Amino acid sequence: MAGGTDPQAGPAPGSRRALVALCVTVTTSYGVLLYAFPVLAPAISADTGWSPATVTAAYSAAQVVSALAQAGVGRWLERAGPRAVMTAAAALAVPAVAGIALAPGLPAFFLAWLAAGAATSGLFYPPAFAALTAWFGSGRVRALTALTLAAGLSSTVFAPLTAALEAALGWRGAYGVLALVLLCVVLPLHALALTPPWRGGAGGAAGAGRAVALRRVVADRAFLALTAALTLGAFGVYAVVVNIVPLLQERGFGTTVAAWALGIGGIGQVLGRLAYAPLERRAGVVGRAVAVLAACAATTALLAAVPGPLALVLAVSLLAGVARGIFTLLQATAVADRWGTARYAALNGILHSPLMLAIALAPWAGAALAGALGGYPAMFAVLAAIGAAGALLAPLTRPADPERPA
Repeated sequence: MAGGTDPQAGPAPGSRRALVALCVTVTTSYGVLLYAFPVLAPAISADTGWSPATVTAAYSAAQVVSALAQAGVGRWLERAGPRAVMTAAAALAVPAVAGIALAPGLPAFFLAWLAAGAATSGLFYPPAFAALTAWFGSGRVRALTALTLAAGLSSTVFAPLTAALEAALGWRGAYGVLALVLLCVVLPLHALALTPPWRGGAGGAAGAGRAVALRRVVADRAFLALTAALTLGAFGVYAVVVNIVPLLQERGFGTTVAAWALGIGGIGQVLGRLAYAPLERRAGVVGRAVAVLAACAATTALLAAVPGPLALVLAVSLLAGVARGIFTLLQATAVADRWGTARYAALNGILHSPLMLAIALAPWAGAALAGALGGYPAMFAVLAAIGAAGALLAPLTRPADPERPA
């Protein structure tokens, strides 16, 4: 297999320490590079005079870069291992976020976000999922669940923290502090803790016997349907994450309250990840996909339909977070559930290229749709319909001749 341990074996040496490190670094990376933006975007626009759509376009362009890099990063990770890839990504993220904070004009702001986007391709879930799938073998689901439980608190921690930093230091000072957090936390942990053994490619006799032909899998109707279903689901889910703050502001809630709603969604993510193991035991691979994608669409529709009171809005945000949390583990296990673990890093990178492209376009497209449709509630209704289309594709994701997952 591509990785450091046989898929039927226990964890590789040092893998538990690496898991703890990834719980910290992935949580921090999402907090700095994803969840800080929707909190700071209104202040950036107000301070600079750039329109909200222009500010969001810079962020979306960064995610396009991340999406285009996914397949290459997956193959690089398969060859060189997580330590090299994720340390390099952290080293790039520090000056990128500092560049956002110091940008004197719009071109520099865009360039800094493009660099940040390249860094996120090696910092977010896909490379961490590949590392844990390899290092933990048959125990990978528990490791993936632990990682996503921790990282599910990212918005809960970083949305209010970012709001407090912005109130005290302005948006530039907030991003400056967050760059220091990457420097002092993420970079050293990647360099020092991601040390379990790693075998590149599909090397090894046992791995070679189970190696999946990439071209055959990628051309399979089931892989195409899975990619389309998860891409549609991700578009809806992540457009909600980035646009929930302006949705609530449009309905008369303040920035701090909206940030807390985003953070409560993070608590929902944790609850959703706790629910994934029972769902895995009770539902098949296709049934899980249908149920999770339908739940994401339904909770998005509720956000569109419920204007208040605040307690009900927070409850719906919590439910949306639950669905989002389960969706993350669905992404993490979809490839291994259908085609095994032999070429997981490469296959998952290919899967995540269009998926991350949808995530990249979601913030900008959401803001543009809100303008075209006359407001954010109508835009959220459209997002719900897009998510429902993903659920309708999910029954087609069963391979005709699947590799049994290890």
